[in-house]
Amino acid sequence: MIPDPTTTPVSRPSEQNENSGVEVNSSGAVNHSGDESGNENRRRSVRGKKRACEGSENVKRSHAKASRRGAGRPGSGQRRRRHVEAVTLFEVVTMGRTAMQAVVDDWIEAYVVDRDSALLDLISFFIQCSGCKGVVTAEMCQSKEDSDVMSKLVEELDEGAGVQYKKFMAFPWILTVTWPMDMDCVEYPLIQPGPYGRWFHSEFCDFVSVLVSRCQNGVIFDSYLMNTLISLLTELSDSYVRAFRHTCTLAAVKLLSSLVGVALSLTVGVENTQKLYEVEKTKASRQQSTPRLERAQKKITELQDKRTEIENMMDTIFKGVFLKRYRDVLPDIRSMCMEELIVWMKLYSSAFLSDSYLKYIGWMMHDKVPDVRLKCVLGLQSLYGDPLLLPKLDLFTNRFKDRMISMTLDKDNEVAVQTMKLLVTISKSCDDVLRSEDYKQLFQFVYSSQRPLAAPAGELLYSRLLNSTVPESKPPDGVTEKDAHMRQTTARLRALLHFYRESELHKHVVYLVDSLWDCAGALLKDWPTLTSILLQDPTPENTGLTRADQAVVVEILVASVRQASEGPSLAGRSGSKKVMSVKEKKSQIDDCTKLTEHFFMVLPKLMSKFSRSWDIVASLMKIPQYFLPECAAAENTQVVSDLMAEMGAVVDHHSGPAVLEAAARTYLSLCGEETTCHVMAQAARDSLVQCWTDRLTALLGDSLTGDSFSADEEKTGEILATLKKLRTFHSGHDLSRWNLFDLLTPLLSMGSTQGGVPPQIILEVLQCLFYSMLWNLNASGNTLTSREKALAQRVQLSIFCERSYRCLSHSNHSVREQAFLGVCDVLTAHSYQLHVWDPTSYGPLLYTPNPKLQRVLLTFILDHVFISPEGECHSRVSGDSEVEKLDDLHKRRNLLAAYCKLIAHGVLEMSTAAEVFMYYMKFYNDFGDIIKETLYRTRQMDKIESACTLVLCLQQLFVRLKQEQESGGRAHPGVQTFTSIKELGRRFSLTFGDLIKYRESVVMIHRNGIEFVFNGFVQTPDSASPPYLSYLTILSEFSSKLLKPDKKTVYSFLQKQTAEHVINLREECWQPLIYYRASLLAVAEGEDAMSYVSSDRRPYLPSRSPFFKQNSLLEGSKSACPLSPAESRCNKVQKLNCSPSVQEKTSEADLFSVPVEPPAKVVNLEAPVHSTSEEMEDETVVVDL
Repeated sequence: MIPDPTTTPVSRPSEQNENSGVEVNSSGAVNHSGDESGNENRRRSVRGKKRACEGSENVKRSHAKASRRGAGRPGSGQRRRRHVEAVTLFEVVTMGRTAMQAVVDDWIEAYVVDRDSALLDLISFFIQCSGCKGVVTAEMCQSKEDSDVMSKLVEELDEGAGVQYKKFMAFPWILTVTWPMDMDCVEYPLIQPGPYGRWFHSEFCDFVSVLVSRCQNGVIFDSYLMNTLISLLTELSDSYVRAFRHTCTLAAVKLLSSLVGVALSLTVGVENTQKLYEVEKTKASRQQSTPRLERAQKKITELQDKRTEIENMMDTIFKGVFLKRYRDVLPDIRSMCMEELIVWMKLYSSAFLSDSYLKYIGWMMHDKVPDVRLKCVLGLQSLYGDPLLLPKLDLFTNRFKDRMISMTLDKDNEVAVQTMKLLVTISKSCDDVLRSEDYKQLFQFVYSSQRPLAAPAGELLYSRLLNSTVPESKPPDGVTEKDAHMRQTTARLRALLHFYRESELHKHVVYLVDSLWDCAGALLKDWPTLTSILLQDPTPENTGLTRADQAVVVEILVASVRQASEGPSLAGRSGSKKVMSVKEKKSQIDDCTKLTEHFFMVLPKLMSKFSRSWDIVASLMKIPQYFLPECAAAENTQVVSDLMAEMGAVVDHHSGPAVLEAAARTYLSLCGEETTCHVMAQAARDSLVQCWTDRLTALLGDSLTGDSFSADEEKTGEILATLKKLRTFHSGHDLSRWNLFDLLTPLLSMGSTQGGVPPQIILEVLQCLFYSMLWNLNASGNTLTSREKALAQRVQLSIFCERSYRCLSHSNHSVREQAFLGVCDVLTAHSYQLHVWDPTSYGPLLYTPNPKLQRVLLTFILDHVFISPEGECHSRVSGDSEVEKLDDLHKRRNLLAAYCKLIAHGVLEMSTAAEVFMYYMKFYNDFGDIIKETLYRTRQMDKIESACTLVLCLQQLFVRLKQEQESGGRAHPGVQTFTSIKELGRRFSLTFGDLIKYRESVVMIHRNGIEFVFNGFVQTPDSASPPYLSYLTILSEFSSKLLKPDKKTVYSFLQKQTAEHVINLREECWQPLIYYRASLLAVAEGEDAMSYVSSDRRPYLPSRSPFFKQNSLLEGSKSACPLSPAESRCNKVQKLNCSPSVQEKTSEADLFSVPVEPPAKVVNLEAPVHSTSEEMEDETVVVDL
């Protein structure tokens, strides 16, 4: 700390005229050596170590110095000094509030003895809390207005010395702080990560609070301590060094908050003394003036003077610190200022709660940092929550109401949520602030995807709309309490229905119920009253609900049942509570028990009443899915029988998808083995399926005559309805024992011409057969007990694929899509069963689709998935057309994914993926993710074969382009440009991330590409270069994935392939070879083929070999990748036959070649290329490819 006054005397203010030039050096207190460095801003190498009392900027005072100073302090107790005599002010922050109070008391005693030295100790404390490893020096001054003094107040850096310093006035001193230049880049204590930073922040604020509270009855009013401290904090809070600015701003605002507490205590003292004065004054009116009255008057004046002095201090801090820092560049400082301003307004509203201060909160609600806006909103919540403060907020509310409403759309979710809660508080406390248009806008947030935002909006909706329509709480005479409750619920329900209709969001009932669940749970869980409203018949007095209102009430009823059973977890809505407490789980079980017992009794009546309304019964059919598996009501056979009878009647009457899907799911839930009524539910389901099967058998017997289908419109409708029911139930229930496969297969044997089966029936039959095959494969473990049964299953699979193959050429597009998806999914499931089956037992036999079916599947993908935008007939820009395009894209993605699964599961040859990979770049936005995933899956299966597939893809595209150019005809839509093929090769090369892992694959790609170009080529005068030579430009995209030894090996193989040909490097047709060769030799990091070609064309002496540079690049590498594994698998790539006899035209060569400048080297152009290979054989290891 600052040297002791016994060793370094400092002038008192009375002696300033004589000692104005005295300098107090406090470097020993703050300038640490390497051993004593314990600053919170400690070195990064030890930042994670435990910080204890040694984490101080100061070294501890020696025991002798503490004893000397303690001896001069009158009244200090020995007991307290034993704990704190060797503790500095900075170390107090680590010792808790009790030790803090003791040390502060000792400091006050030292201040009374020698206030200059004590103040310097306090000044050094704030410097150290800023993380400063520097030197603090002080010199005395006479007057603040001295111009010579003002010229010394600077903040500069000395680059030569590597330090920066700040001179500022803390009257009566001019303090100089010197610190290293890199301090602004170091983490100071307030921003330390983890719990230490939060702990230091709390302890630092406590120190300021304890300091003021201990000084409030004495030295705080000596016009010396606070003036110096405020001057210090004001100057340091204006520093460009963030550590000083942040730490001292926090100290200043906390100092003001503590002064607010002092002012409040003085105000209470003035009020109490004023009351005493009034009492004494009353006594004095009857007697003569007493001294007590004079003392009371004197005390009132003294307290008021002190309060005025404190308010002046607060005003100085506010103007000197807050007004400069509330818009600081650091968000933490801005947040801190707003947070403390709210505290001042709440504690000392008479001085701070006015429009001149509230405007700062309103302005900072536009801050670009969410945390600052959040602090403003949270502070306003506390202000509007206090009824005593509301009258002073009227002008602020009118001025910034629109901003608060707009903040509900804030991009930060927490700010939007807290703003909505603020508006709910304003709505409850101020009735006339928000207009009807404002409420209409805020009510729509009940449909928000964020539950924390939707719940306050639901509370606002319930308090302003639903509760306002409730009749008087006390029922009138002659009306029972039950009837009054019915009226209240009906009124609230009608108000909710009115809001739902007006909001025009008719598909979000579950969102609305979830938003109201926390505040209106009693209304939504009042299932007896809601069902009574639905079951009551209209009367002349009560017209009841319309059919549309009844449908909405049923949806609300079902949503409340789901919410009570599953909790607030909705698809598309986030922010709900993940883990339920024990109390919440118990409440959920109680609610499920109540709804199960109630709806077991009431649901049959509701279904009977609304049996003709398919939308209502579809919703009611979902309720049993949320019943408890075991309950007392399920043991009543009569109740269960009534429910099963009504459900069967509804399913038999309706054939719509909504009713059938809900019924299938409900029967699946009730037929589970864990439910009490599963026996009766299974019997009812089997009875329904048997009835439908018998009916369908009779209808098909009358309609199928030979090879034709003859049925009138009514009978066709019955067949279609029965098939829909069987198909829907078959998707979730195993109906194999009814043998639907044999019953429905004949329908697919008939043509689609005159007398054929209608497309709607074929579509349903295909889906029924699809589910039948899946259930058969899934139950193979129990059904395949012999080889004969396994053969029968394979025959059945063959029949299904054969029938689906016929449907792939059907005239109806939906039938073709369903046949394609069905056969792909069944073959994928069959392949999965083969992989997971135990080979020691009977299982499904291998089935491979015939080549004809494979070709048809590939053709279907090419014709129906990869459709260019130009070929689409629907190109309107209206909203409906956009929705149709998205639906069409979704269907095409499903088709492609189904086909790619066949490749990934090994059902189809991997080479068939080449046709899919061709469109990776062309349809990247639509199908890029699916094709890329397929590429990775095939690579996991076989790296070499996957690489061969990529080679096949590029070569097929290249050959098609070549043939298209040679034919000179109209451009084919499946032909891609050379640039797009080259880009596709680049994208393929990027998928080889690990060069070591895919080393053989990359070498194989180069080997196969070189053979593709040069094999079978015979050089003639008419054809000087290979017709596919430009393919080397595409192949060069993979050169960067070769390791250095492999580049040498591939280069040697290239030299062997070109050894028999005469290459004229001056001719343009050989430029792809030069480009490819350069890509193999460009081994330097960051050097590509083009840069190598450019550098290779510099003029050089004729005596130098044209391949001197190439040879030098190959030196030092003595190993190469063995290519025998690649050679063993290269025969899987199909050989592309194309006659090279046609001579390339000049225009075609320009399309395939890379334009470069003509060579400037002087070389032997007639010499064959293989002449250089002899020079390299001595330096390289040649691997026989």
